[in-house]
Amino acid sequence: MKTSEASTRQRVLGAIMAQDATTATELAGLLGLTSAAVRRHLEALEDEGLIGARQHRSRDAARGRPAKVFAISDKGRDQFHQAYGELAAQAIAQLIATAGPDGLDSLAKAHFGPIQDVFEASRSSDARQSRVEALVAALDAGGYAADAHPLGNGDQLCQHHCPVADVARIYPELCELETQMLASLLESHVQRLATIAHGDGVCTTHIPGPVERKNIQ
Repeated sequence: MKTSEASTRQRVLGAIMAQDATTATELAGLLGLTSAAVRRHLEALEDEGLIGARQHRSRDAARGRPAKVFAISDKGRDQFHQAYGELAAQAIAQLIATAGPDGLDSLAKAHFGPIQDVFEASRSSDARQSRVEALVAALDAGGYAADAHPLGNGDQLCQHHCPVADVARIYPELCELETQMLASLLESHVQRLATIAHGDGVCTTHIPGPVERKNIQ
């Protein structure tokens, strides 16, 4: 495969992972490719087991064949950077055996430290930026392919990739420590609804909106 073609295929896979686009038509528009080129890459990715597809018909769509909606597979996620692997899990086990539970806390602080630094720098450089926007930027820079959108009385934070998913499957405390970090940076209670480490397709966190206080007469 030519380097340029491999790069384009990786862009297609990345767009699906981040859920920037999930159908061939959306991908073609987002990446500036022809529909034929996108479908060729999708077929190859599906054959390799890097993505899966399901039929979906929008309520607003005209009658006809339903569109195929694509989602990244675990094998597809492995194509992207993973911060830890089997060796790291073994090292963490040894660390915990030597230092106790505090060893994992210290390791988590070291891993999340750069995310916190980017968050603080982003907030300092743009006072108009909301905490949610700064957090999304910081997580995205850390490889979490994050986005957020308003939902009900708050926001829904989605992390479409987890660089430490392999280790978090063994040590779910990492997910708990990450949730604590999110709450600390947002200065708000948050509710973790789903995690990649536990088998979900996306790490999803609900961020409640500010409580409206009413004067009591």
